[in-house]
Amino acid sequence: MLLMVILVASSFPVGAVIADKLPPAVTMFIRFLMAALLFAPLVFKRHGFALPKPAQLLGYIVLSLPLVAFFWCMFEALRYTSALNTGAIYTLVPAITAIYAFVINRETLSPIRASGLLLGTLGALWIVFRGEAERLLALQLNHGDLVFFIGCLFMAAYGPLVKRLYAGEPMEVMTFWVISAGSVWLFLLSLPQLPAINWPQVDPSVFVGALYLAVFTTLITFFLLQFGTVKLGATRVAAYSFLTPVFVLLLEYLLGKESLTPLLMVGAGCVVAAMLLVQRDSQTAS
Repeated sequence: MLLMVILVASSFPVGAVIADKLPPAVTMFIRFLMAALLFAPLVFKRHGFALPKPAQLLGYIVLSLPLVAFFWCMFEALRYTSALNTGAIYTLVPAITAIYAFVINRETLSPIRASGLLLGTLGALWIVFRGEAERLLALQLNHGDLVFFIGCLFMAAYGPLVKRLYAGEPMEVMTFWVISAGSVWLFLLSLPQLPAINWPQVDPSVFVGALYLAVFTTLITFFLLQFGTVKLGATRVAAYSFLTPVFVLLLEYLLGKESLTPLLMVGAGCVVAAMLLVQRDSQTAS
């Protein structure tokens, strides 16, 4: 899960480079299609080519919907709102996941785990707003924020649904078919825009960036997320997302774009303490 968070954090600077060079739906389609095509030889070599049973295929289609809905909502929301607003709203995902996990998986939320989720949310918000109360007070919600919040509601459902729909198949098979189903949805979303694109004139960095995102922040992260959810539970896995702004902060520091002030370290300390609370409570419960 730590590796997954590091990879997710690395996707932000890469995504920023290519975000405005193609329509968002098209960029996501290329990313998912690359991931599916690259993963296919490994899956078919190990497990042979066989279509899933109808019930399994339906499950993979269901699992692909929250991912596609989240990414579409994210790019659509960023037309109207800021990265700061979306970062603040995304901190609510672990708490929403805990609610879904109770409804879908009957995963209970103890007082210790609830305290950890609250502390993690506050710590992540602290980092997002750089420890400045003025930024928080100046936050103005708009149409884009509502769209992104709807996307977060979809994303929070992904982990609990994985836990519910996993039928014991090899995890790489599940990952492949979920990504493939997502590619179909994204193809349908981007279809109206594809004919208008002058492909020879597309900046090569788009394909290089999309390839990185396909391998490291689609294939590997989806595999790790699904594996971790089955082994650890949806709430415990979701709590790791609190670390995303911490790793983004560290990455920006290494790139010379951010300084590690004492205020920011307070937020990072809250996140680490929250992680320890959630993980310790989960281990005690198990």
